[in-house]
Amino acid sequence: MTKTWSPEGQQTTTNDVELAFEDNRLVSQLYGEFDQNLALIEQKLGIQTISRGNHVILSGSTVAVDQARRTLETLYEMLENGQAVTPGEVDGVIRMILTEDSQLTLPTFEKRGRVRMAQIATRKSTIVARSPAQDGYIRAMDRQELVFGVGPAGTGKTYLAVAYAATLLERGEINRIILSRPAVEAGERLGFLPGDMKDKVDPYLRPLYDALYDMMQPEIVERCLESQTIEVAPLAFMRGRTLSNAVVILDEAQNTTTQQMKMFLTRLGENSKMIVTGDPSQVDLPRGVPSGLIEALDLLEGVKGIQITRFTDKDVVRHALVSRIIRAYDGKPQEDDG
Repeated sequence: MTKTWSPEGQQTTTNDVELAFEDNRLVSQLYGEFDQNLALIEQKLGIQTISRGNHVILSGSTVAVDQARRTLETLYEMLENGQAVTPGEVDGVIRMILTEDSQLTLPTFEKRGRVRMAQIATRKSTIVARSPAQDGYIRAMDRQELVFGVGPAGTGKTYLAVAYAATLLERGEINRIILSRPAVEAGERLGFLPGDMKDKVDPYLRPLYDALYDMMQPEIVERCLESQTIEVAPLAFMRGRTLSNAVVILDEAQNTTTQQMKMFLTRLGENSKMIVTGDPSQVDLPRGVPSGLIEALDLLEGVKGIQITRFTDKDVVRHALVSRIIRAYDGKPQEDDG
């Protein structure tokens, strides 16, 4: 819980607001090491902060101060719920609040409260959406049988898909997770690679494994892989199967052909969800071969039961430099990160 005062001791719409947080143990985590979280809020919202123990004074424009208040209250609530607050979470909350405010069509004098962001929780960790697109993506996976997440690297498409599959598996809502990815990036055929099938495909599925180990205990992941509860399946081996009671993830889908994409999408069985991720700007297929992902996005737009979430460079949640690199390659003007 927090309390808000103006200098006169009453709720205010002026440019100075003081917040007090009751649990001193959480305050240092809220502010961040060397007050880095407060510094990030200052940078992003153009305000000034002064911290005094469990009190913090916010100074700036009325709108920006209110956004900073809501940011801090949302982050404090996350800490109360046992979630970690990192600069990434701070940036995500600010993004959500700025987007929420930009969508208001009429001015309001009502004090807006904490932003409610979609979350994915497993026994090991909880992931909170860090951008409006991530928020919509998580909610889409909950509502729809088939979800496309498309956009540039670093936006969390694959990571969130695997995290969502892991939480459904832990809840017992599905019996297995199936991970697939076309193996065309290296220009090699699977038959020429050494080892068994898992050895052949593992290099292409490393990002999926990384997400699994983040969301589940390593020994559980290994046990699930051995029992085929988590299955690694090359896209070419999907033909003829009906995938029931599962979350099926197809990563790097921009490198599928039209026939491969149609074959994959028609594998969907009872009580299953499919999540297809990819970056249409990074197609590695031979020249003249159309991307099955790009065609599917055109064909399936608006089909009931299917939702397409489109990420942009503004949704990049890696280092801020990644977003600027993507904009440079896309020929877009650079924006001020502040």
